[in-house]
Amino acid sequence: MTKQVAVVLAGCGVFDGSEIYETTLTLLRLDQLGIGYRCFAPDIEQHHVINHLTQEPVEGESRNVLQESARLARGDIQPLEELKADEFDAVIVPGGFGVAKNLSDFASEGDGMQVLDALKETLTPFWENAKPIGMMCISPVLVPRLLGDSIAVTVGHDPSVAGAISAMGGLHRSCAVDDIVVDLEHRVVTTPAYMLATRISEAATGIFKLVDRIGEMMDQKVLNQ
Repeated sequence: MTKQVAVVLAGCGVFDGSEIYETTLTLLRLDQLGIGYRCFAPDIEQHHVINHLTQEPVEGESRNVLQESARLARGDIQPLEELKADEFDAVIVPGGFGVAKNLSDFASEGDGMQVLDALKETLTPFWENAKPIGMMCISPVLVPRLLGDSIAVTVGHDPSVAGAISAMGGLHRSCAVDDIVVDLEHRVVTTPAYMLATRISEAATGIFKLVDRIGEMMDQKVLNQ
């Protein structure tokens, strides 16, 4: 496996971490394509803990984002601060509300949000060096604050999130669950995933397209060098 992709996680579980199906489908497709990957997550406390049965916050309980993300990565994971862009050909950020609570404060601040400093420091070099960046579900909301203005992304059809992206200087494009939006100039690929999906197969179609396109972009980068 000569190509390598960094996968950034935000915990474990749709309501307070990374979406489990989105993460698993991403890793599956990378492996099917013969692309190597390594997982990373910030070594910080979660914003809060959600009982995924009741979808209510759990009072008096705290969890660590890196430790929770390790559940998804079967323990093979490193702190986000150890992610070096020059060791990878691309980066992918699955969705889940951990993106809006742990990697940023979008869940509480909306278009006034701030992105986790460690995330910006580690992902900016990918963008500066024209390495492909893939984001799915809610994670495209990070793009205006993370990478800059006028980058086309999608979260599907959600008017409030689309409006927030536009308010922050981003360009939102409506998109079906089984499709992707590609900003060729900035080398950013996004898909709605569980912002729209009602079945795992629906999410899989768009996520596989995203990973496939990231793989194609990595090949193009190699050919252009």
